[in-house]
Amino acid sequence: MNRLLLLMLCALPLIGCGDPVSYSAPVGINLKAKSSDTANGTVTSQKGIESESGNPFKVFVDDARRELDGKSPSRVELESLTLTLGAGSVGVTSLSEVFSGRVEVLFLMNESNNTYAAGHVEGPSGSGPVAMEVDFDSEALPDADYTRFLDGKFNVVLRGSAAPTFTSKGAEVDFQTTLSFTAFE
Repeated sequence: MNRLLLLMLCALPLIGCGDPVSYSAPVGINLKAKSSDTANGTVTSQKGIESESGNPFKVFVDDARRELDGKSPSRVELESLTLTLGAGSVGVTSLSEVFSGRVEVLFLMNESNNTYAAGHVEGPSGSGPVAMEVDFDSEALPDADYTRFLDGKFNVVLRGSAAPTFTSKGAEVDFQTTLSFTAFE
């Protein structure tokens, strides 16, 4: 009898300990760069996440709130991040013709101007999609920036060292960055 009672007491904390409620979805954002806009050997492009056609980040957050019974997510994980050279690019056929070395994706918060690393890749080549290493941690954001993040009040910034011949190409480059997020209760 004592063993049964002990077993029940030990099992009690495990009851109802399933996975947290979550919602996942990819969010794509299209960015552009021109070789003539390269500054100090760096290719940079940025765009407000809200300005993407159809505002897919807002759709993701709204859908996550519905899945989480109307609550805002307590945290959002960036599960994966890819970079693709768009088919509409002119003057280049590979990411290695644009970038040399490290390429980063950052989130630049409106109002606070704080920047948070989303991910990076070393020496991307081909047209992609190229998987990037994820660096983002929503739990590291101060409360005000986390609120801005959920409200879509940030820019996605893509930057990297320009390939040696990129500035002389007269290239106009389209990129697609796909961010796969998971929101947790």
